[in-house]
Amino acid sequence: MATGNDVPARITNPSAASRAALQNAVNDALHTEVLLAANALTSSSILTIERNPPRTLQGQLATGRNMDPPIRFDLVLNDSKCILIDMRDDSRHLLENTTCIAE
Repeated sequence: MATGNDVPARITNPSAASRAALQNAVNDALHTEVLLAANALTSSSILTIERNPPRTLQGQLATGRNMDPPIRFDLVLNDSKCILIDMRDDSRHLLENTTCIAE
């Protein structure tokens, strides 16, 4: 849940440690490993994760459309802390070793 002190933010000066913090937060929230771009959340406060398309038992892409919406995360700055919010349930994940600026 957003609080009154939350301000949309983006990551500044990304480092190996800040990328690892973001990667770990997303993986923990999704309970799986996701590949993120090295510049994720550096130009926008919104991170969108597309869902894997369903597959058949043989590993082929299933026919039809996937109607599941993408998963959205918002990055906010709150009292100098970078916090990643999972918009599905408003869970908050503090990003250690990460610096952010307001958008």
